[in-house]
Amino acid sequence: MVSKLSSVGMPLPHQKVRIVDEQGDPVPTGSIGEIALRGPKVFAGYWRNPEATTDAIRKGWFHSGDMGYLDSDGYLYIADRKKDMVISGGENAVLEVAVIGHSDEKLGEVPMAFVVLREGHTAIAEDLIDFCGSRLAKFKIPRYVEFIDVLPRTPSGKVLERDMRVANFGDAARRWNCGLPLVPAHDDAPMATIRG
Repeated sequence: MVSKLSSVGMPLPHQKVRIVDEQGDPVPTGSIGEIALRGPKVFAGYWRNPEATTDAIRKGWFHSGDMGYLDSDGYLYIADRKKDMVISGGENAVLEVAVIGHSDEKLGEVPMAFVVLREGHTAIAEDLIDFCGSRLAKFKIPRYVEFIDVLPRTPSGKVLERDMRVANFGDAARRWNCGLPLVPAHDDAPMATIRG
């Protein structure tokens, strides 16, 4: 059961859960897709909003807007919100992100994002900043983006923010300066200005 700590559990009795692709077809076990629900506890539709109801309930399944997967034991895991995914080359390129405060002489601190990409995917800092810019208040948009291989975590899975503040993440790490001066984490860390 310790291996299931990141799961939200199993479906309730009389509740069916499946993971579907964009067309509403089930995806293989362990694959990420949209969480769809069906059963007597699922609502019948949005009050006086037939367009939203038609969009959310298709072929008798409520499409939650949450992305996740089912493991081979039937445990459900939530990965992201569908609308919060960064799409690159037709797929969600970002596996996970942690944001910390980076010291700034003028503002005190500004957001810095540490991004782990899915295996075999690429992304550029400009796309991530643009994605955030269309969804977040200006003060929440990361001023720095660093691509890393893995987020440092405690044995229970909590992200170790203090380690991100001081660690050198190795040669693969890239720190992108989004308009503010920043000292590279190491000598060969490439930098690019992407926001003024």
